[in-house]
Amino acid sequence: MPVKIRLQRHGKKGKPYYWIVAADARAKRDGKYLEKLGSYNPNTNPATVDLNVDGAVQWLQNGAQPTDTARAILSYKGAMLKNHLAGGIQKGALTEEQAEAKFNAWLEEKAAKIQMKADGLSETEAKAKADALAAEKAVNEARIAAAAPVVEEATEEVQTEGDAEATASNEEE
Repeated sequence: MPVKIRLQRHGKKGKPYYWIVAADARAKRDGKYLEKLGSYNPNTNPATVDLNVDGAVQWLQNGAQPTDTARAILSYKGAMLKNHLAGGIQKGALTEEQAEAKFNAWLEEKAAKIQMKADGLSETEAKAKADALAAEKAVNEARIAAAAPVVEEATEEVQTEGDAEATASNEEE
């Protein structure tokens, strides 16, 4: 029975949400699966991936073949690296402690990259909000400036007419 690590689509139309599963290659895309390994939500930025790395490595060592997208996700979360390091341990090229140290160093570096992206996105969003607020303030000031002279001119005309009437009535007396 050939086993694939692949994505199962869930969620509503236009808002996909995927489960990462180990399934028989002959099973339907959203059909029966052997084990759920995690989830993938592409709707967030950066995409949210929750993965049982040890379970994925176990399936990879037992011969499961990931699909292209699943391989990219497994690589992103470090399951492919951990599988590679496990192969090195079996061959005697590495000790378990060395492999664990390399994997932890890679995880820290990856977490730093993800945090930098999230910070960059939040800074960009804050800058866009500040620019929008500045543009809105400029529009409001222009609107107030355009409305203010009209009000002053109208009051001056009324005062001028009132002064003219007062002068005419004074002359009549």
